[in-house]
Amino acid sequence: MFSHMMVGSNDIARSKAFYDALFVAVGGKPGVQDAKGRLIYMHNGGLLLVSKPIDGKAATHANGGTVGFAMDSPAQADAWHAAGVKAGGTAIEDPPGVRSGGAVPLYLAYLRDPDGNKLCALHRLPKA
Repeated sequence: MFSHMMVGSNDIARSKAFYDALFVAVGGKPGVQDAKGRLIYMHNGGLLLVSKPIDGKAATHANGGTVGFAMDSPAQADAWHAAGVKAGGTAIEDPPGVRSGGAVPLYLAYLRDPDGNKLCALHRLPKA
């Protein structure tokens, strides 16, 4: 259903250092910058772009919005979270761990990137 996700940034160099750390922590590659200055990350069939807003105004995060990243394991989610914090992100909500109450238990880890965008690492655990 989705073709890509794009988040705004006020500092592309800072965002590159942050997102490169996240993707490398889960076996991905550093982003590439296109001719328009946007960062492009491709991993496991997904596409994430980071760009200064086209309208020239400041980038702001979406209140209530979250960009989710699929993880292969809880350990991979933990590595993603640790890399993000080390690269300038902020740990938010509960610490990484199992959340239940839905159809299947989930292992979740949440961060805000340096521009305030909310990110989530998600691993679906087997039903008990």
